[in-house]
Amino acid sequence: MSNVKRLYRSRYEKKIGGVCAGLADFFQIDVTVVRLIWVLLAVFAGTGILAYIIAWIIIPEEP
Repeated sequence: MSNVKRLYRSRYEKKIGGVCAGLADFFQIDVTVVRLIWVLLAVFAGTGILAYIIAWIIIPEEP
């Protein structure tokens, strides 16, 4: 059995879709940091909302 780490959306720490909590778990950082980055991308670059929706669709929910 391989020891590959997989990216999943969180079922339990989610606010909207669980994308930020899943990314925070994958990279082992605080979920608040990831959420702050998403908000900054949404406000200043305008790409955060679209990227979040795409990630929500693509990243599977954790089993």
